[in-house]
Amino acid sequence: MFGTSGVRGTVGREVTAALALAVGRAVASDGASRVVVGRDPRASGEMLVDALSAGLRECGTDVVALGTVSTPTVARSVEWEGADAGVAVTASHNPPEDNGLKLWTPSGQAFDEARRAEITRRVREEAFDLRAWDELGTIEGVADATERHADVLVRAADAPLDLSVVVDVGNGAGQVTAEVLAELGCTVRALNAQPDGSFPARPSEPTAENCRTLSAFVAETGADLGIAHDGDADRMRAATETGEFVSGDALLALFGRDAAGEGDRIAVPVDTSLAVDDELASVGATVTRTPVGDVYVAEEAAKSDVVFGGEPSGAWIWPDETLCPDGPLAAVRLASLVAERGPLSALVDELAVYPILRESVELADKESVMERVSERVRAEYADVSTVDGVRTDLGDAWFLLRASGTQPLVRVTAEARDETRAREVFDAARAIVADAS
Repeated sequence: MFGTSGVRGTVGREVTAALALAVGRAVASDGASRVVVGRDPRASGEMLVDALSAGLRECGTDVVALGTVSTPTVARSVEWEGADAGVAVTASHNPPEDNGLKLWTPSGQAFDEARRAEITRRVREEAFDLRAWDELGTIEGVADATERHADVLVRAADAPLDLSVVVDVGNGAGQVTAEVLAELGCTVRALNAQPDGSFPARPSEPTAENCRTLSAFVAETGADLGIAHDGDADRMRAATETGEFVSGDALLALFGRDAAGEGDRIAVPVDTSLAVDDELASVGATVTRTPVGDVYVAEEAAKSDVVFGGEPSGAWIWPDETLCPDGPLAAVRLASLVAERGPLSALVDELAVYPILRESVELADKESVMERVSERVRAEYADVSTVDGVRTDLGDAWFLLRASGTQPLVRVTAEARDETRAREVFDAARAIVADAS
């Protein structure tokens, strides 16, 4: 039922009011007596919030209703409201026909694998603790959650910021970023700031292609920085003052190097570039790789010696603030870096960029192919990790063979510090998949 980022799917098919009702009942029956609920601007969100809230209350749980807010606002509000859990009704960067449910703990961390499994079991077995008419939960509205989030973000900046920033909200729930940057002293221009869950201006996912208007507008107006969010603002991507859309690996290297020092660790997914390792090594820090998915990065970031976690897709976690990916917080941290250290283009140009090759191989029986791949790679190579697919570290290069979670594909990725070596390693990895097929 759960993917790497909660329950998600097409409304009316995988995601229904019946499912939201069942999840509400399951969360309440699992022991949560008070639950924070919020949603992104998708049209289906109101219906799903109603069903979810009914399921929670039906099993005796009190609901704190935040309305339309960003996902990090929901995650942070669990602790603020003295709640046991939080649920964000959102499909994040997915298209408007989708929706979903993300579940949060008081630390801001998403439900871990054990808690997700328990919620799934209760839904499938209908193991619900339904209450009598006089034991139902209550519901109360909270109007200042976004303002409280904004106050925290303002305090996260080291100093007032004298920058010109363009913020592409993407018709989602991330308007708080523009408000906070303005309060910090920035001149802010907001694009696509009207909440609209049909995402009329651009697709919700903040990729280079989807954010071409942002990049061009930043360059044409002489702004110092461009910021882009997805529908629920847990992701943040950026454009330089020259209009270059910054790669996720570059942002990961910048944020990680800024957060870490001698002996620290940062957490990243298995497909992260070697350039991040090299940047962290320059400050005496190391990189720990996790399965793909911000929930897994957050689990590692919860450990005491991990000072930052991130995914190149745009999810950034500062565990001293919250274990939830907080796009508005990332925007403030990036603006602070630019204000302190100079143009973002110059910061990016300092970073190494290594050739990385990717291909998806369509296979009808990806599971059995990956079993054979794993056996062969572990027999032939010394440094092999199977935390998510099969990743082999060759010192000067690496390759990753990983089955898609949703499609009949095996993804082949290889990277090295020069093109010839990258091609050599990629061809060897691709041959392993072909031989196992």
